[in-house]
Amino acid sequence: MELKERNTNFIDRNKLYFLLDRKTPSTLEIDAVLNEALKLKGLTLQDVAVLLCAEGKENTDKIMQAAKWVKQEIYGKRLVLFAPIYTGNVCCNNCTYCSFRKDNRLIERKILTMDEIRQETSSLLRQGHKRVLLICGENSKNDTDYMCEAIKTVYSVKENGRDYVRRINVELAPMEVEDFSRLHDEKIGTYVCFQETYDPELYTRFHPAGTPKADYEYRLTVMDRAMLGGINDVGIGALFGLGDYRFEVLAMIEHANHLERCFGVGPHTVSVPRLEPAIGAPDSENIPMKVSDEDFKKLVAIIRLALPYTGMILSTRESASMRNELINYGISQISAGSKTNPGAYSDTNQSSGSQFSLSDERSLEEMISTFIDGGYIPSLCTGCYRNGRVGKDFMDLAKPGLIKKYCLPNAIFTFEEYLNDFASASTKEKGKRLIKQMLEDYDQKQLLPNIEKNLTEIDKGQRDIYF
Repeated sequence: MELKERNTNFIDRNKLYFLLDRKTPSTLEIDAVLNEALKLKGLTLQDVAVLLCAEGKENTDKIMQAAKWVKQEIYGKRLVLFAPIYTGNVCCNNCTYCSFRKDNRLIERKILTMDEIRQETSSLLRQGHKRVLLICGENSKNDTDYMCEAIKTVYSVKENGRDYVRRINVELAPMEVEDFSRLHDEKIGTYVCFQETYDPELYTRFHPAGTPKADYEYRLTVMDRAMLGGINDVGIGALFGLGDYRFEVLAMIEHANHLERCFGVGPHTVSVPRLEPAIGAPDSENIPMKVSDEDFKKLVAIIRLALPYTGMILSTRESASMRNELINYGISQISAGSKTNPGAYSDTNQSSGSQFSLSDERSLEEMISTFIDGGYIPSLCTGCYRNGRVGKDFMDLAKPGLIKKYCLPNAIFTFEEYLNDFASASTKEKGKRLIKQMLEDYDQKQLLPNIEKNLTEIDKGQRDIYF
């Protein structure tokens, strides 16, 4: 892709709304799209529009069941866990839905020092975390120099001489190619940035002029610059509740298609946050286009069918019951034990302001225990990242199903570490039983001797083993 193309607006607002302005699809149309989805090749924009316009519980149930099959076929019973580290809540933007907006006088502001970032990292490591997401408000103090130092700091922390963060993803404001090259040199994993709303007219309403975030196209084309800067994996998302959820889903699929056309690989992850109350954020208290629970479940299922090999992330904005349900229908990554105010992991009395209200406040241990009960292997794996199975190379393995060879064993290895080092006695006992059952049912029998050998080494004290 030529550099000049990075400033291209690839979202045709009129086209996407036109696709949604149609008669309610028939049962035959819906069934045809679902049959196409079961081929695990993804869906066209037109196909997605059919599902988004489907009405009635019977049709929604069919969509959910198809998504459940696709999720199980590709991801099995694995669920990736991570935690965010908020390095600061100072922001120069004035987004009407976010507590961090600069005109909000109701929260206390804070930017963490490197020593405080070390303390936050240590606190997460002592819980058993291995994957973190660095996130902050947009501000001159949280510039690329600061974030590069923060990344180095997090990677440098060790607990007990053997526990350390194995992958850092970052969620940062849009930047230039040169900045992304620097982040790449610091060995980040995925770069994440949400468009919030893909509707350019609504975007102007929620992002007042005079701030960096007011530039719709600069934000829209950020993933192009990230990939040009050497970032292999990128994560996109929309904040559901700002606009018509159906339009946002279509636009995210169009964004994925754009990246696939230009770079040969779509997004590594898609996030689906739903707007929740936030102190001092007027549009969070009176949500412009609230998404019902049933519509939210439906949109998650449709994205899973449209982008079968793309990871889907669900945050602690959602309730424990909603998160427990949606891991069956599309969600493959989930934050655990999250705090959204800077410094809150190491200082439970921290008074700095949160970005939004948390709905799921379970600890990492509580979540892992629940997932075990549901037959899920909680994964803290980073093996693909460190073996270079990223970007197009990852998708080339994922689409023919070859990535399964690595995923379940690596998930089990990190789970075994957690059970040995951090779990309560009851969680450890039932977790070990689940691993045993998983291996009895595992279809790659030729790998079992190596898997069992590695589990024995982990039980003896060796750590960070992966295929």
